[in-house]
Amino acid sequence: MSEEDTLLQFPTDFPIKIMGQRRDDFAQTMVELVLRHAPDFKAETVEMRASSSGNYLSVTCVVRATSKAQLDALYREITAHPWVKMAL
Repeated sequence: MSEEDTLLQFPTDFPIKIMGQRRDDFAQTMVELVLRHAPDFKAETVEMRASSSGNYLSVTCVVRATSKAQLDALYREITAHPWVKMAL
């Protein structure tokens, strides 16, 4: 798939919402994964929200995406992580 196969225009700020079981190190681990693909990501901008039951945590990271390939690689690594239930 080429860059023309996406509606996004790069570079763009792109929010990624990652949901998983609530653990003390979940957010930090997800930030580390994001930084591998978006080294300019600012960890202090992470938004976190616990589920109403407190069992799950969502972490939203807004990355400066430079290509579809970058986003695809990031999503592949995030969704392959055993702690992640879903990424949007």
